[in-house]
Amino acid sequence: MTTSKLPVIFIHGLWLHPDSWQPWVAKFTERGYSGIAPGWPGMPADIAAARAHPELIADHGIEDVDNHYSKIIAELPVKPILIGHSFGGMIAQKLLGEGKAAAAVAIDAAQIKGVLPLPLSALHATLPVFKNPANKHRAVSLTQEQFRYAFGNALSEEESADLYRRWVVPAPGRPLFEAATANFLPHSPAAVNSDREADAPLLLIAGGKDHTVPEVITTATLKQYRHSQALTELLAFPDRGHSLTIDSGWAEVADAALTWLAAQGL
Repeated sequence: MTTSKLPVIFIHGLWLHPDSWQPWVAKFTERGYSGIAPGWPGMPADIAAARAHPELIADHGIEDVDNHYSKIIAELPVKPILIGHSFGGMIAQKLLGEGKAAAAVAIDAAQIKGVLPLPLSALHATLPVFKNPANKHRAVSLTQEQFRYAFGNALSEEESADLYRRWVVPAPGRPLFEAATANFLPHSPAAVNSDREADAPLLLIAGGKDHTVPEVITTATLKQYRHSQALTELLAFPDRGHSLTIDSGWAEVADAALTWLAAQGL
């Protein structure tokens, strides 16, 4: 068991409120870590407020989020472990590449610059944002049906509906537009430094049934680190979708992350 109270920052992605990480925070705290799950810039602490005021988080891009978490990290006594889901997984990789973390676990992480595969399911899952170019500057929510396709496709209809009611909030469209154009821009905010410090390990976790970030994207992300001296590993959960951090099987994923961190001496 870890006894050093090493800080762990949980970073949510699009459409999920940061409170959705609370079971993870509790589990990691029980294991001796000091966990926090701060929201993205502009994200209200109250879920009802986040739903009622989408304008508060609208138009925040990848760099805004990276800078926001960088400031949080700067206030910590030591480099934290970062655990991110979806776009939170991309942010965790960016911060790790900037030398601001001791390790990172990126779960179903949004594609970084250099990753080329773009499966049709990923396009369909993000269509609610891309169908209107003006959504780049807005916050967009999902319908229950859209959530089921993007997140809950590997779940029962009842569980998907319950997760939708509990955790879904509007999300800024800007990060999706930035990721979509990453490979066409020399200085994209979706770029990640893959040549990181040797003592900064990274675990990529993929859901084999994920519609939003299909496993092929995570496999291609792993290849971006092929020249890095730092440990980079991939762990797949073949029967899991994009909801794997919040659905009834979340503890299995959390335990896998804990086991991996222990293997790294963290």
